[in-house]
Amino acid sequence: MAEGLRERKKRQTKQRISDIATGLFLERGFQAVTVAEIAEAADVSVNTVYNYFPAKEDLFLDRMEGMSHRLARMIRGRDPGESAARAVLREIRGHVTAVSPAYGLMTGFADFMRVIDGAPTLQARLMALQQEVRRTTVAALREEAGTGPDDTMPQLVGGQIAWIQDVVVEFISAEMTAGRDPGEVSREALGLLDDIEDLLSEAVLDYAVRA
Repeated sequence: MAEGLRERKKRQTKQRISDIATGLFLERGFQAVTVAEIAEAADVSVNTVYNYFPAKEDLFLDRMEGMSHRLARMIRGRDPGESAARAVLREIRGHVTAVSPAYGLMTGFADFMRVIDGAPTLQARLMALQQEVRRTTVAALREEAGTGPDDTMPQLVGGQIAWIQDVVVEFISAEMTAGRDPGEVSREALGLLDDIEDLLSEAVLDYAVRA
């Protein structure tokens, strides 16, 4: 369905507010910038900002929308004969190989992390996001494997799958914050993924194989 004029204008307005807010945060820090200042710079009302972004943190982390369901989508989209964990490994390898900004492989990532490091509320939001990733991953595994609420395997395997992404993201974040080249970090992250796969048990790697 084609995007209507009203929807396009709303999307463009939201993007403009987000871009202006991000620029201010990168320049002055998250806590030093108020929503009122963002509204003034974007030439909109404070209420308009909150209509698009319910919390100030959303203005900086809006590009992470959908991340909480990323692993669940990978699991549900696995190929026939492929397990949940192997699908996630394959998908993450694809992002890392492509030097994807979705995993922090981009110029300027150090500036992004500097803003987060200086804002406890952003750090708390990211921790909550990690918990949500685990919850949606376990829910997807339980649904795909057709298990009951008393079966602990989805929880155990889901925790391991979420750990895969956590380790990769933590490694990339540390290296990119140190100012390294995204291509070099990508190559090293691929080696890390190989090491991670070697560490995982067959019980994890062979769980929830699609018929």
